Amino acid sequence: MAKVVLDASAVIALLRDEPGADIIGKQVDDAAISAVNLHEVVKELLANGIDMPIAREIIAELHLDVQPHTAEDAFEAAQLATATREHGSGLGDRSCMALAIKLGVPALTTDQAWLDIAGLDVRLVR
Repeated sequence: MAKVVLDASAVIALLRDEPGADIIGKQVDDAAISAVNLHEVVKELLANGIDMPIAREIIAELHLDVQPHTAEDAFEAAQLATATREHGSGLGDRSCMALAIKLGVPALTTDQAWLDIAGLDVRLVR
């Protein structure tokens, strides 16, 4: 069972060895990620010139618990739109938030604006 949910920014920070990567690295073995956020990470890898087979290897090495984005998850994420609108949160952010709420675990992110979201346990990594 996952102990945290990672958003795309946290995974990207880990892969780039950015500030906070050490914190994320300690949590990655017990982490889940929404398939929507996985899409964002893979898109970033591809945009940076990494070929798909290598991107798949990179993701596989993280051993993330990739969770599907179901119809129910879509409804839950949509409910967060009003609360997150002023922060500019998009589908990926709301997908991560909804998954963290669903699993009852903290969300790890680099986005400080998430601290203002009621009902969400957020852990900033930097």
